[in-house]
Amino acid sequence: MSEPARRPTAVVVGASAAGLFAAAALADIADVTLVERDPLPDGPLPRRGVPQARHAHLVWSGGVKAFNELLPGAVDEVVARGGRLVHIMGDMVSRAPNEVWFRRFLATHHRNLVCSRNLLDAVLRALVLAHPHISVRQNTTALGLAGDAHRVTGVRVDSEGDISTLEADLVIDASGRGSHTPQWLSALGLPKVAERRVDAGVAYATRLFRAPHSAADHDFPLVNVQANPAKAPGQGGIIVPIEDGQWIVTLSGTRGGEPTSDPDAFTDFALGLGDPVIGELLKEAEPLSDVATTRSTANHRRYYEKAKHWPDGFVVLGDAIACFNPVYGHGLTVAAQGALAVRDIARTTPLAAPGTARRMQRAAARPVAAAWDLAVGQDAFYPGAADTPPNAVERFLARFVDHAVETGAANPRALGALLDVMSLEKPATRLFSADMLIPMLFGPKKPHLQAPPLSEAERKAATS
Repeated sequence: MSEPARRPTAVVVGASAAGLFAAAALADIADVTLVERDPLPDGPLPRRGVPQARHAHLVWSGGVKAFNELLPGAVDEVVARGGRLVHIMGDMVSRAPNEVWFRRFLATHHRNLVCSRNLLDAVLRALVLAHPHISVRQNTTALGLAGDAHRVTGVRVDSEGDISTLEADLVIDASGRGSHTPQWLSALGLPKVAERRVDAGVAYATRLFRAPHSAADHDFPLVNVQANPAKAPGQGGIIVPIEDGQWIVTLSGTRGGEPTSDPDAFTDFALGLGDPVIGELLKEAEPLSDVATTRSTANHRRYYEKAKHWPDGFVVLGDAIACFNPVYGHGLTVAAQGALAVRDIARTTPLAAPGTARRMQRAAARPVAAAWDLAVGQDAFYPGAADTPPNAVERFLARFVDHAVETGAANPRALGALLDVMSLEKPATRLFSADMLIPMLFGPKKPHLQAPPLSEAERKAATS
């Protein structure tokens, strides 16, 4: 009798969301080992390797769709444990960067998943690590790649002083903003890839609150006041209702207008935004935490898909390819969509086949590029954000997007087209469809709102 065919093997560096998605993408065709530097918590608890978990998170509808394809049941489990699928814009009170308030149309299909990052990661970990073909090595640090410039054959790791090599047909770096891939590729003799950095100088301050009064038991809307790049420093804030009757409130400001860690200044900063609605809603809310701050918000992209030489057996995903200003909320969606791109190729092409890794890298770059254009199209206009100012094409596109936002704020068809792009469900060409252009040319049927569309019942639930 012939021996059964050997299952391919894969090693994924990093067990945060991008790494978990990558493992899920490969588990049906390979034996996957996750390599994680830190111990993983049991349940929805904070983890040292995800400091941004303290801040507000959301998953756009393009990400919700990708979650369901990669990990069926994940979204339902998050909702069952207190998360919410928030209708965009029906369950939102949102002011765009150009200071236009969106009407709360119910006609679109788009839903954002909102919850604490700790809950989301706990659900993803439980589902992924339950798979029989996925194992995890905690307290293990990836030291570098095994192989050469033509093919990566594994990862050298340090497991609490025990140094060894994990051999694999495919290695995926999903280690996030702190990725060492540039150094690893250099050690193999490969040239440096092109990079771009756009840093608006955004600082974040986040505090957890008990939702006030009956707002804790009410499906209270997500409240978002976005910063205006035309009025530096850009300042904004968001209230995200999450599980257990709590609000995560994140405030942001660019250079010269940053929020601080002073708890006594938190609500005053919110009251001083372009609209004071967030500060007014916080007056009756009970603080449950200190103020957490961060300045690691730069948009930073590495163009691995354009590398002249790329080794077989190696792929980079998630924040290790590109990290975005968190205000746009695209990181989790891009990570899931990149993993889906890898899965689709893995289902039809052997992992070790020549050229497979390059195809995967190029496919994973498509959602990265879409999110990058959206983020940089705003942040590049802040003083000092980039080495070179926006070019003529970028300035034209920024003006067009502003016009599209103004149109979508007052027209449901145009809003649907806008959200298709913002949610990373469809490419930017959707903004040039008839659904957008006709309302844009003929003008809105309704005037723009002059105040946040918070109903009397919602305001009363939070303030009385």
